[in-house]
Amino acid sequence: MKWQNTGGILAVDIGSGTQDILIYRPDVEMENNVKLILPSQTRIVAGRIEMLAEAGRDIFIHGHLMGGGSSSGAVKRHIQAGYNVYATRQAALTIKDNLEKVAARGIRVVDSPPENCAHIEFKDIDVPALREALKAFEIELPPVFAFAVQDHGFSPDRSNRQFRFEHWERFLSSGGSLNDLIYDQSKLPAYFTRMKAVMESCRDEAEHIWVMDTGAAAIMGTLEDPKVKEATNGRGALLVNVGNQHTIAFLVAGSRVYGVFEHHTGRLTADTLLDYLTRFQQGSLTHEEVFDDHGHGCAILHGAGDYLFDFISVTGPRRGLAKTIGYMAVPHGDMMISGAAGLVRSVLNKRGDC
Repeated sequence: MKWQNTGGILAVDIGSGTQDILIYRPDVEMENNVKLILPSQTRIVAGRIEMLAEAGRDIFIHGHLMGGGSSSGAVKRHIQAGYNVYATRQAALTIKDNLEKVAARGIRVVDSPPENCAHIEFKDIDVPALREALKAFEIELPPVFAFAVQDHGFSPDRSNRQFRFEHWERFLSSGGSLNDLIYDQSKLPAYFTRMKAVMESCRDEAEHIWVMDTGAAAIMGTLEDPKVKEATNGRGALLVNVGNQHTIAFLVAGSRVYGVFEHHTGRLTADTLLDYLTRFQQGSLTHEEVFDDHGHGCAILHGAGDYLFDFISVTGPRRGLAKTIGYMAVPHGDMMISGAAGLVRSVLNKRGDC
């Protein structure tokens, strides 16, 4: 008999290093649901490009806009090695939102594949491959998908750091509700082109698709830890996700976010992170300090002064940077599913299945 998942959720937290997968069934305890930690698609794609460089092949990139990082780096190295890189418009936007800047990097934007090129497909999630892999274990994918990716927003002529943080400022000013951190197709802001691409890449595979920011998903996941949840319902809590590329922190009280801090993890040390978080918690950190340090920014609502935010929780693959700062959150006994658990909780909240 097949392991079926009627009414369940496929939740995938798509990071720069791994894609963390949770196949949620409402009739099974969370700890007993199927979980997989796999390499991210950007790393898989990078590996394919590197193999083609060793084979001396030109490449044609097609498919969808996806996360950069490893894949973009592999494209850059392919060009530096003297090989041609062609790409469709949508795939080329992975490199930069501005196609003139893409062309300046040596990538030729084309409508159809040139002859004698190896084809590379760009996409953040490979649902057919996942479905096929799970068949061996008689597991079927559920009808609802939820994905977390980091999307800076479409910003061809402006700093994407600034553009992304303006989104967080709008989120705070509109109420900062935790329930507003996840989107389906009807609510997705048009500037979130990576989220839209994820939806389009598997729109025929699911009945309903939800998308969310990776940092927000991880922080929602920490709230699945009872100790963290209790703190937010009291004097407020500072919830931190130290990701491979980005560190994000929310000041949370009840179901509302009162502040957002975001920086690049690679620019932080244990000491600088502690300093930033301490002053963020106290309300004295400024946006300009963070942005001028090549981070994204900091914003705090006036109402934050009503709470102490004296409980600090930490999650994320680089959480070791903050090991002396606060409580290491363990949602459902597994830190690696923080983002996926946050996706599930966010979908359930939207559906009213709390």
